[in-house]
Order: sequence, then C-alpha cells, then structure tokens
Amino acid sequence: MIEVKIAGIQISLMSPHRVVLLKEIGAERYLPIWIGPYEAEAINIKLQNIEVGRPLTHDLLKNVIETLGGVVERVIVSELREDTFYARIIVSVDGRTLEIDSRPSDAMALAVRVGAPIYVAEEVMAEAGIVPEQDLTEGEGEGGEGSAFDEFLGSLDIDDMPIH
Repeated sequence: MIEVKIAGIQISLMSPHRVVLLKEIGAERYLPIWIGPYEAEAINIKLQNIEVGRPLTHDLLKNVIETLGGVVERVIVSELREDTFYARIIVSVDGRTLEIDSRPSDAMALAVRVGAPIYVAEEVMAEAGIVPEQDLTEGEGEGGEGSAFDEFLGSLDIDDMPIH
C-alpha cells in the first residue's frame, strides 16, 4: 500500500465534476480521481476547517461509527476496474476489523474528518498514477507559494479524462 495525502481539488469548467489529486508521500507521483461536486465540497469544508451548524452526511457517518465504538483505521483506494475507482474503509470495532465498500470520494471525506490515513493499492497507483514533468517545489515561498503546483493542476485536461 502507498500512503497518500490530498494535494488539491481541481474544478472542471466543462462539467460539474471535480478531480481530487492524491500525492504519494515521499515521492512525486499523483493519482487524479474524478469526484462529484458535493463530495469535493465535503472534503474542502473539513480541510479548510469551516464550521457548519449541523452535521453533514460524512459527519453523521463519523458520529455513527464512533457511537458504535468503532475507529476508522484507514481508507484504501483499492481497485481500478473499467475506469472506476473503488475504495475500502477499514474500521476496528469490538476487536474485529471490518472492511466497508465505499466510493473513494466518500472514503476520503470520512478520512479527513477522523484523521485517518489514506492509502492507494500499488496496482492502482502503477496503472493510473502520474508524475509531473516539472518540479512542483519551484516557485514556492514568498508570494509564489504553490504556483508550480497550481500550474500542474491547471495543466491537467480533466475534461478529457475518463469519469471514475
């Protein structure tokens, strides 16, 4: 398994979909995954520490798991079949480990809420991972933080990518 972090979410100008970009920790490989606008918003709300008045769906899922005595150990983008990504949520409860089928977007939205690590199966990263041609650390620092990364995100032609 390859540990990743959420590096950013790119908005398509031609469709309502978003692309979440997962970055391999300790490497320069990325995995772009199409997600819906609501799931993208759910991830962004937590990443930006925005307070909401009532629990959203992924907050509810977190609360139910915790109330039942469970702990989300990790989430895994486990498969890529016919241009569709699949994920598993690994939950420990009462000494048992449960694997719950999930869309990657929902698994990531839950992971950011509980602080669980996100992993990608090696086969999935090998098949769909990308390595940018330029150094993404260029341009970081005073006044230009993230500019090379933003340029990389902008260079992704997400409207021509298959919907996952």
